[in-house]
Amino acid sequence: MTIKRGSLHRVATRHFALAAMALALAACTNPVDQHGNLPEADKLSQVKAGTTDKATVTRLLGSPSSVAAFDDNTWYYISQKIRPMAIVPAQRVDQQVVVIAFDDKGIVRDIEHRTLADGETIQPNPNATPAPGREFSLLEQLIGNFGKFAGTKQGSDTPGQSAPGGP
Repeated sequence: MTIKRGSLHRVATRHFALAAMALALAACTNPVDQHGNLPEADKLSQVKAGTTDKATVTRLLGSPSSVAAFDDNTWYYISQKIRPMAIVPAQRVDQQVVVIAFDDKGIVRDIEHRTLADGETIQPNPNATPAPGREFSLLEQLIGNFGKFAGTKQGSDTPGQSAPGGP
């Protein structure tokens, strides 16, 4: 059986073109990144308000993603799905938060489930928290360093030379 060189070349070209198109289409997909670790539903269902303690919650669900800043009896298990974009900021596609509140004895008091729809945008007030220190004028910034730099003395801090009394 004889295969002509021209037909073999066309078949190889078609296969290469198909592979290049498949690769180009695969490069166009927009992946979704998973951040955090949301507890599995079957394990979360084992946590009961009024009976489950902190040690059992840790054993079932693992360590929380975050603990409330001013109340160590509130634990957060957070999961986010983010779609990265090339030029614009990444887009949050989904967010799930499980909030577990404990009483003073370490027993689960309440379990809440929050989603992306429950989130609120917070606009910080730029005037509410002033930065410590003093604001310098342009003139103070320009001339502030004059006189601070003195010439080095011969043999004192020159690289490669040892200090007096040293090795």
